[in-house]
Amino acid sequence: QVQLAESGGGLVQAGGSLRLSCVVSDYIRGNMGWFRQAPGKEREFVAAFTNVHKIRAYGDSVRGRFTVSRDNAEKTLYLQMNSLKPEDTAVYYCAYGSPYSGNYLEPEGYDTWGHGTQVTVSS
Repeated sequence: QVQLAESGGGLVQAGGSLRLSCVVSDYIRGNMGWFRQAPGKEREFVAAFTNVHKIRAYGDSVRGRFTVSRDNAEKTLYLQMNSLKPEDTAVYYCAYGSPYSGNYLEPEGYDTWGHGTQVTVSS
């Protein structure tokens, strides 16, 4: 089973940018996604990069502001976050799942998770 390590979170002012990284312990063969969870809220889908068809998908609240990308040589998934808003404040998690799963928009579509990285956007 692969291991995931996120980094890149921090404190930023509204309108600013951050780039999150998720390093995978092995060659990327599966679907990968980003989710986030704010205090008192359910885990929310942010973005995904599927392995077979190379689909990039985004949640409605981040589409047009966030970009997901992957570097196979570096075994890393990225999330570039621009025009950040206070409502983007959450712990962001990287996830890894089967390349044949069509359920890449839901947490249930993934079986391996990182520990998360905190993103705080001040107003």
